[in-house]
Amino acid sequence: MSTEREAISTFIARWQGVTASELSTSQSFVIELCDLLGVPRPHATPAQDYMFERPVTFRHGDGSSSAGRIDCYRHGAFIWESKKLKLSGQTAATGQTSKGFDDALLRARAQAESYARALPAAEGRPPFLAVVDVGHVIELYAEFSRSGATYTPFPDPRSHRIALADLHHDKVRARLRSLWLDPQSLDPARASAEVTREVAAELALLATSLEAAGHAPQAVAAFLTRCLFSMFAEDMALLPERSFKELLQRHRNDPATLHKMLRVLWADMDRGGFSAALARDVLRFNGKLFKGSAADGYVLPLSREQIDGLLRAAQANWREVEPAIFGTLLERALAPDERHALGAHYTPRAYVERLVMPTVVQPLREDWANAQAAALLLASEGKLDEARAEVRRFHHQLCSTRVLDPACGSGNFLYVTLEHLKRLEGEVLNQLQAFGQDTDTVRQDKLGFAGETVTLQQLRGIEINPRAAALAELVLWIGYLQWHIRSFGNASVAEPVIHDYGNIECRDAVLAYDRIEYVMDAHGKAVTRWDGVHVKTHPVTGESVPDEAFQVAQERYVNPRKAAWPKVDFIVGNPPFIGASTLRRALGEGYADALRGTWHDVPESADFVMHWWHTAAQQVARGEARRFGLITTNSLPQAFNRRVVQAALLGRMGEPPIHLAYAIADHPWVDSSDGAAVRISMTVGA
Repeated sequence: MSTEREAISTFIARWQGVTASELSTSQSFVIELCDLLGVPRPHATPAQDYMFERPVTFRHGDGSSSAGRIDCYRHGAFIWESKKLKLSGQTAATGQTSKGFDDALLRARAQAESYARALPAAEGRPPFLAVVDVGHVIELYAEFSRSGATYTPFPDPRSHRIALADLHHDKVRARLRSLWLDPQSLDPARASAEVTREVAAELALLATSLEAAGHAPQAVAAFLTRCLFSMFAEDMALLPERSFKELLQRHRNDPATLHKMLRVLWADMDRGGFSAALARDVLRFNGKLFKGSAADGYVLPLSREQIDGLLRAAQANWREVEPAIFGTLLERALAPDERHALGAHYTPRAYVERLVMPTVVQPLREDWANAQAAALLLASEGKLDEARAEVRRFHHQLCSTRVLDPACGSGNFLYVTLEHLKRLEGEVLNQLQAFGQDTDTVRQDKLGFAGETVTLQQLRGIEINPRAAALAELVLWIGYLQWHIRSFGNASVAEPVIHDYGNIECRDAVLAYDRIEYVMDAHGKAVTRWDGVHVKTHPVTGESVPDEAFQVAQERYVNPRKAAWPKVDFIVGNPPFIGASTLRRALGEGYADALRGTWHDVPESADFVMHWWHTAAQQVARGEARRFGLITTNSLPQAFNRRVVQAALLGRMGEPPIHLAYAIADHPWVDSSDGAAVRISMTVGA
């Protein structure tokens, strides 16, 4: 160990403050860093998979091309862009980086991104960019989907910049070692996915057990949701350490007392203050998660075995739960008719990002790049007040941006959007601080105590399934609190901890109506139909066919009309996959008649999803939204759906034409309800 420490100290002493030119130092720096980390050095190879001066060809919009060279490249790992800046990276007095230094590294990052785009498509883009001022800092930027999306500071805007002296830290060296040897292992979603699967499986067993005891699925879902948020709050230090686990353990052999104590605890969490259940003060959580503590079914009676199941779930590291998939798995765990699919695949986060990035994030990052460039120019001219004002103007735009998922399910698209908005906000506030904004003021802005900040209020959702809508709110709050606490510590959480913003609406996104009436036969008996869900295996063909034993009442919709959507800047989501030929069977004669009688501008031959597509396209065409990005079935290019798309592209909707800013005709997907592999199309309209 002492030998390793000596080697680190020698390396730092040798390189710190080196003043030689970039060309003469960058390759030596990489080679010696490789030796220090115990990873392979770059080598000359015909395959060009790991080398200095990797050649690339830039293709320009006018058809011309030009040559470039990447300072250091490792296939499937990183692009390394080295500089030897003639600027003082840190001032001795303040420890803050200079404006010129930040500007130079910003240009180096843009250069590295251009190299990533210039790599051959078959080779793919590496998950990391490393932007290096030799002998001073290494900045890391990541994009784990490798789909061409925007690289963002890794692991976050506070700690993506590694100073040379930071090599003394074991975690920093381990991170850099993984950059070479297993970069995808640094993807936080990987470890989180395993924790999330384990938690969902345990909750599914509990839900099954509670339903078998005679409790309604909705009551079970609400009860377990309160339990799991308490587990999350405990691990995030929003509740006193181990307090929820100890409450379960203390009353494990006395379930009746535990029943009373859980009611007391959650009522206390709702209003805040001293909790008799924990004999300690608790924060005021508010929101609507813990409302109605006096109602029957608010707390369900538990057996000792069920308490043990809660204890096992509480042992998980709730800090690592991945919100992007948690909602889907939890919905399967809590829904009796979807529990069979718990072990099936779920939609990978990278797939969600593949649509969120071009729809929402890239336009905002283009706006930020323009604002940042203007601010840096003003700062270079000594106009710091104007530079700060430019950054604050964009921050206001970011905090005013509204995003809608009009079929939000359990919230994975909205959560991924939220995380990217918070990442971008972190960069904006860091830039403000670099311009000499008072540190305390910037910190207050980051914590949301003063001024503006990105909040869940900006994310709007429409979801017809009540359980999924409630889970979407839960997922967003878990993700939001995770982000704030990881970025700024527990001091970032003000009371009330959660709010009832009402941003997730539980309703139909396509059809509005006054009420639903049941269709009666001549004898006054309700007419029924197959429920559109349950199937059985045909005894002769072996195919899945409707199970007519499962019936629901036939319905009539009174005063049907098109549903209104809230006014937003961006629309993104994954509407339901129901083909035109199966719509009546799946949704009923009454719904189909109401839909066809209302939506005259969408052909009856079009899939159900095209009602979402048409509405989103209209909002963009009218200038009411900037972009929309939707998942549709991969039959989008076929004639019966293409007519809707062509009408929007040619301006035949009575509105100006739109264009497709991004489109993938055939892409793998995973159906969120049962985990089945399907093929889909992605389109982004602008």
